[in-house]
Amino acid sequence: MESALQYVTDGSGEKTAVLLPIREYEALIEDLSDLAAIADRRSEETVPHDKFVTELREDGILSN
Repeated sequence: MESALQYVTDGSGEKTAVLLPIREYEALIEDLSDLAAIADRRSEETVPHDKFVTELREDGILSN
């Protein structure tokens, strides 16, 4: 992150909001989306790595 954060404070100096560069915001949103997808798929059955690689090769997605 670029760490160019800016804080909005109230009259007593308490932080009430934060401003950050759009790129940092977009990266955070993407990370949040990735984490949500992982959480949604948490209960799915896993596939052994070797089998997964074999399937990718059979589907032409991965070359030998």
